[in-house]
Amino acid sequence: MKDSLVAGIQYVHTFTVPLSKTVPALYPESEEFVAMPEVFATGFLVGLLEWACILALKPHLDWPREQTVGTHIDVSHSAGTPPGLTVTVTVELLAIEGRKLRFAVKAHDGVELISEGKHERFVIDRERFDAKLAGKR
Repeated sequence: MKDSLVAGIQYVHTFTVPLSKTVPALYPESEEFVAMPEVFATGFLVGLLEWACILALKPHLDWPREQTVGTHIDVSHSAGTPPGLTVTVTVELLAIEGRKLRFAVKAHDGVELISEGKHERFVIDRERFDAKLAGKR
């Protein structure tokens, strides 16, 4: 981690929701998911929140050797977003506790706030992480 990694870092990321990020596309193997409304899926929303945090951190890590993985997420998903709307995610690094990083996250779809909450990530050494995963196989 570089010295520039400090609490208070903020980042804004935008993403226009395509049909491929709606609920039916989340698990196309599931007839129940396929039958659901075509709105931005919570699973993809979580990924978008993580993506914004990754982008916020990347300049402050020895990338790609150092990366981060999500370890906890506690967010709302309070409104549906149809395809075509642009979601703006705002993240702020609240605290650094060793290699654990805590964020406040929010998402707005241009009409209303659709998500807010907290997210934790952990800094990893990619080579060591991959070696540990290989041991599980």
